Amino acid sequence: MGSTISVVNMKIVFIITAAATLAGCGGSDPPAQPDGALTTLTNAKDVPIDGLSADDVAKFHKGDDLFDVPFREVDGLGPLFIRSSCGACHSDGLRGPGLVQKMSVVTADGITASADQSELPFGHTLRQGLAAGAVTAITAPMAGDVKVSIRIGPPVLGRGYIEAVDDSEILRVAAAQAQRSDEIHGKVARVTFTSVPSGDGFSTYQTNDAVIGRFALKARIATLDDFSADAFQGDMGLTTPMRPTELPNPDGLTDDADPGIDLDQEHIDRVTFYLRRIAIPQRTGMTEAGAKLFDQVQCSGCHVASMHTRKDFPIPQLADIDAPIYTDLLLHDMGDALADGMVDGGADSRGWRTAPLIGLRFNTLFLHDGRASSVAGAIAAHAGEARASADAFAALSQTDRDTLIAFVEAL
Repeated sequence: MGSTISVVNMKIVFIITAAATLAGCGGSDPPAQPDGALTTLTNAKDVPIDGLSADDVAKFHKGDDLFDVPFREVDGLGPLFIRSSCGACHSDGLRGPGLVQKMSVVTADGITASADQSELPFGHTLRQGLAAGAVTAITAPMAGDVKVSIRIGPPVLGRGYIEAVDDSEILRVAAAQAQRSDEIHGKVARVTFTSVPSGDGFSTYQTNDAVIGRFALKARIATLDDFSADAFQGDMGLTTPMRPTELPNPDGLTDDADPGIDLDQEHIDRVTFYLRRIAIPQRTGMTEAGAKLFDQVQCSGCHVASMHTRKDFPIPQLADIDAPIYTDLLLHDMGDALADGMVDGGADSRGWRTAPLIGLRFNTLFLHDGRASSVAGAIAAHAGEARASADAFAALSQTDRDTLIAFVEAL
């Protein structure tokens, strides 16, 4: 197996991954490096998992290149779009800098989604990029009952590990949380698979199947190929065999400058090949003291250190392992302040999927909308089911808070 995993106290899992050219450095004690080389390895990101063949490494990099290619009107961009490339929202596999603005009609409390969303005939996403004859953007109505929120593009590091997690693991963790005596009671994201199946062998889902979501900030998507097709359609206005229809728009345009389906299935497959094989960045500095505090204040209640993957997952390096993803992939009530007024998949306004703590040290902003500029600020903003954990963190001594933050920042 291309990654070396060590289980220590508290079942905290450490993983060392490196670029394929450094595949021999997969042990728990990396060999001596020239000055600066170990830092480079530690900070490597957007690199393939260990153990891939040379052909697969080449395919990974080709998919990475496609991920960053900006599309043009002649390629089928639009009629409306948000960004012109995947990399604009997930630069180097990290979060942002691109963002999406969402809107929802809410009730008098300013939080709960109204049953009547007719003020938003073209959906809940603002799309202001115009192409292929479009002249009217989708913007938020100037109405007091429309709540507008921001979502920064999340990292895509280690997402193959997340896709590989067995559905039974998600159900197991949810059942265990249901028995807890505290407020932590995550909900499985029950969603509908709305795409045309890709037939890539990673799932057997058919259109309109009830599935368990795990991707996107509210876990409304179940697979990485659907994640790709959804982004092409929703963010760039690019149709694919999985999502062949242009989204409704104020100008009533049903096609763009590239008549018919804009991208073939091979394009999705090549991008998804890359997404499924991005490594979890090497983790160093995860102390036992930090792990104990992480558990003591119940961060580990939702940010579960590892979840087991499917034995039959088609990527051998990710099959039948304890994936160190630091999430339960469940939806949790995060309180009024973080509510966005949206019903999204199986999540309500206050519900968010536990964010995977992967590559956290590369983040400069935290939480779904970037409102926190530090790990401490992000913890303090936790409410709802996580309020007790935020309070427990605040009650720690400054030394212990620093130790816990250092542990989280090592992820």
